[in-house]
Amino acid sequence: MKKTVVLYPGLAVSHFAPMVQLADALLDEGYAVAVAIIDPTVKGDIALAAVVDRAAVTKPSVAFHKLPLIKDYSPAIVHDDKFIARYFDLVRRYNQHLHDLLLSMPPGSSVHALIVDMMSVEAFGVADELGIPGYTFFPSNASALAATVQVPSIRCAEGQPGLRELGDTPLSFHGVPPVPASHLTAEMLEGPGSETYEALMDMFARIQESRGILVNMFGSLEARAVGALGDPRIFPKMPPLYCVGPLVAGYSGEAKEEEHKCITWLDEQPEQSVVFLCYGGTGAGIHSEEQLKEMAIGLEKSGHQFLWVVRAPAPDGPEKPFDPRANPDLDALLPKGFLERTSGRCLVVKLWVPQVEVLNHKAVGAFVTHCGWNSVLEGISAGVPMLSWPMYAEQRMNKVFMVEEYRVGAEVIGWQQGMVKAEEIEAKVKLVMEGEEGKRLRARVSQHKEAAAVAWEDGGSSRSAFGQFLTDAGCLRQRPTRS
Repeated sequence: MKKTVVLYPGLAVSHFAPMVQLADALLDEGYAVAVAIIDPTVKGDIALAAVVDRAAVTKPSVAFHKLPLIKDYSPAIVHDDKFIARYFDLVRRYNQHLHDLLLSMPPGSSVHALIVDMMSVEAFGVADELGIPGYTFFPSNASALAATVQVPSIRCAEGQPGLRELGDTPLSFHGVPPVPASHLTAEMLEGPGSETYEALMDMFARIQESRGILVNMFGSLEARAVGALGDPRIFPKMPPLYCVGPLVAGYSGEAKEEEHKCITWLDEQPEQSVVFLCYGGTGAGIHSEEQLKEMAIGLEKSGHQFLWVVRAPAPDGPEKPFDPRANPDLDALLPKGFLERTSGRCLVVKLWVPQVEVLNHKAVGAFVTHCGWNSVLEGISAGVPMLSWPMYAEQRMNKVFMVEEYRVGAEVIGWQQGMVKAEEIEAKVKLVMEGEEGKRLRARVSQHKEAAAVAWEDGGSSRSAFGQFLTDAGCLRQRPTRS
């Protein structure tokens, strides 16, 4: 009987993409792989829908199943302060469809395990009902996991400020460097008693009730956090942790029928001479027109080559819908004459570039990033030092870990005041491209790159952790023993 592992990814490209990379590893071990996913049109996510459809075409050995739409149900899944509660409600409503799918697996197959995205823990009830081992896929890092599960232990005395009012007060957590209170996610800062805080903490409690957690990182990058999470004296409820990263989309280096123009341009630049600026799938649209102009001035004054991905700013006021795919008017957004003055040593691209391919190009010498975890892993795997410019969600915590723990990046400070000035952009670009600190960052990230490269090789830490997961998952009824 063919053993099948079912993946249940979250409704975001940043959650879906690394989980699908995990499918390749399962196929290599002889498992059948099925991906169950709520139809992305429910969330109105056109970008995710395109990524799902492309994955279904490029991975014919994986069975992709879009769960049927629920009749007369149109959830308002928008990224506001009620997002998490609404998302959990969405997952609960689709539990019956997931249940039916798991029962309908073709004859000759046996559902061996269900791996659920961290945001879809409501599906564990289905796994329990059917007697299928349920595991959590955590697409972020172990440090974020360690810090977040300790947040409920922060007890503000009666009459004392809540988490939000603590500002930049450093919070001490086991396994990670001190994290300023202001760098916690918006949901955490709401504090106990709020719907969003309670929903988030319930999610992390449910994660710890799963049979194990597969984390998208490699052990040597976060040895301190992994050690703490594996210590039952600190985390008595934590299940086994399997560090199975970096799950980064591969780049073969093969010629394509139609090469992106940025790659052709990079081919003409000296080695490690280009600063690459890109802020994620939707993050780039958050920059205001004023911020884009400051960035342009700073980049121009730095004197360095740069490749810059620009998106149109978000409109003023919530009543105006924001389309992250809107075509930006570069002449209107950037300083007058900027494109002409920097012609030859810069390339400004609208909307999108093949980021993994760009980062692995020999011409790229630094990466200005929003600190989304996929981008951080891609930068580390390519051995590129980074300038950390977080914007929202867990990116602010990731910035702390990048700068203080992994030591692969320098912080762009101005984000904390809501505007990074041209002078700082110029200085930080020169720091990473010219200064001694830049050399130290490059040396450290090169060491991490080497560790990432061998993690999935025979005997590597991630392959060994993945093998341990497969061994533990073979005990269908018996909870695996913690090491």
